Amino acid sequence: MPNLARTFLTGLAAILPIMITLALLWWIGSTLEQVLGGILQAILPELLYFPGLGIFAGLVLILALGFLLRAYLVRGLFDWLEGLMERIPVVKTIHGTVRDVTRLLSGDIHERFGQAVLVSFPGTDFKLVGFITREDFTGLPDNLGGDDTIAVYTPMSYQIGGYTLMLPRKRVEKLDLSLEDAMRYALTAGVSARKENGRS
Repeated sequence: MPNLARTFLTGLAAILPIMITLALLWWIGSTLEQVLGGILQAILPELLYFPGLGIFAGLVLILALGFLLRAYLVRGLFDWLEGLMERIPVVKTIHGTVRDVTRLLSGDIHERFGQAVLVSFPGTDFKLVGFITREDFTGLPDNLGGDDTIAVYTPMSYQIGGYTLMLPRKRVEKLDLSLEDAMRYALTAGVSARKENGRS
C-alpha cells in the first residue's frame, strides 16, 4: 500500500500542474468571452458578433495595457497600485507570488535584475542567492554606496519578502544559473533547481 500510494502521488504530481494550467487558461478564456463577449453582443449588431470575439477583445485590451504601461504616468499609477497591494496582509503574499511567476514567464526579470550571484558573509559558511540591481551609485548619498559597492536583492522563499543589501563586490560570486533558474531556486526554497542533465 505505501508503494501504491507513492506511485499515485508521483502520477498526481506529474499531471496536476498540467491540469491546473489548462483549467486556468480555460477559466480566463471563458471569463473574457462571458464578460467582454456579453458586452460586445449587446453593443454590436447580431451579424457582426461571433463566438470567441470576447477572447479576441480581451487579448487586444491586454496588449493595449502593455503599451500604456510604457508611458511614465500610467506606469507610475500602476506602481502605486502595486505598492498598495503590497501593504495588505495575505493579498501581498498572493500578489507577490503571482507577480514574480508572470515576470519569469514574460522575461521582465531581465529588465529588473542583473547577474545572479551568491552572497557570502564573513566568518560563516552561509550563502544567499541574490540579484545585482545597481552597480552605479552616482547621484545618491555617499554613504549608500561607492565605487566598490553593488546593490543586491535577496528574495525570501515563497515571496514572503526580501532585502536589498549594499555590499562590497568581493562579497559576491557569480552564480552559473540563468536569472529565471536562480529566481525559481530562491522562491521555492531550493526545491526547484536545475539538474545536471537538464532542468527541473
